[in-house]
Amino acid sequence: MKKIKLVTLALVAFAATSLVSCTAPKEQATEETADTTVVVEEVVSNTVVDIAVGSPDHTTLVAAVTAAGLVETLSGTGPFTVFAPTNAAFAALPAGTVEDLLKPENKEKLAAILTYHVVAGNVLSSQLTDGQKVTTLNGQELTVAIKNGVVTINGIKVIAADLAGTNGVVHVVEGVILPK
Repeated sequence: MKKIKLVTLALVAFAATSLVSCTAPKEQATEETADTTVVVEEVVSNTVVDIAVGSPDHTTLVAAVTAAGLVETLSGTGPFTVFAPTNAAFAALPAGTVEDLLKPENKEKLAAILTYHVVAGNVLSSQLTDGQKVTTLNGQELTVAIKNGVVTINGIKVIAADLAGTNGVVHVVEGVILPK
């Protein structure tokens, strides 16, 4: 009887592993049972927020997205295209600007700035064209320029492109794009 349980458990584990291995990115975890060791695979979410959280160059952006209450929105199904300013981009703003924006009383202003960096849809760099206008989540437009292979968004250079997530894509920009 014990042998039948082990064989059944092994077949179930094999079937589950085979089924799960056909899906998106995974992470492995080992689960111990009394009779055997079974490898269980979990599907890992890699949203546009997760991409920023995983980057040491985007801690200020993550703090801002959190303070603006946008984590849940940008972790949703999307898809979203995010133009993500680096820590250096935020540091280049006038002294005290970031600290002021992170205050609870400035939540709406911060959200307006951050949503100016987000476009609905999954827009890869290969889909951008010179002079293209894209509408952001805050309702205003961004202008794409491409000169000598360098892509800029409202004059801000894209320094890394097409970081794909499960709910969109991230393009790293070297400046904070401020709404008009």
